[in-house]
Amino acid sequence: MHPDVRALISGEWYLDTPELRRLRDECAAAVDGFNAVPAADHAARQAILRELFAECGERVEVVPRLRVSYGFNTRIGNGVYVNANAFLMDDGPITLGDDVRIGPSAVLATALHPIEEHGLRRDGYERTAPIVIGENCWLGSGVTVGAGVTIGRNTVVGAGSVVVRDLPDHVVAVGVPAVPIRSLPVED
Repeated sequence: MHPDVRALISGEWYLDTPELRRLRDECAAAVDGFNAVPAADHAARQAILRELFAECGERVEVVPRLRVSYGFNTRIGNGVYVNANAFLMDDGPITLGDDVRIGPSAVLATALHPIEEHGLRRDGYERTAPIVIGENCWLGSGVTVGAGVTIGRNTVVGAGSVVVRDLPDHVVAVGVPAVPIRSLPVED
């Protein structure tokens, strides 16, 4: 693994480098190709996703337009559906469990910028924290998931919500910030 990539996913503060820009450009070219594939050519889009992501399960459907930062930090389970205009800011790891549903214009952002360290922010430092979306979750339209968040299995997040803290299994969560408002039945 290249040292710049190791820095990217380490959780420590790092600066952008020519190598990271090169990797983002490669990813952008692959995503441009994905977004240009004719609507009915699902096999061609699936082939691009398998090359782009670290893991891409069976029966995955991603609707263009897609945006991704690096690709190699994203793992997608089986039966996942990602609707149009999703942005996977996978500077750090993003994991989507089996049967996850993501609504249009969702943002999953793993990057963090310095808050109290004014000089580091001014100099352009950032770090990452992983996002994990549990099996059979549904994120509504326009949901934003912040860095370091884990959403439990079978959880539903309402449209327009901003998730900045972990959510447990089997709840409906809404709001800014998203909070659980009710429990859902546990599967047999």
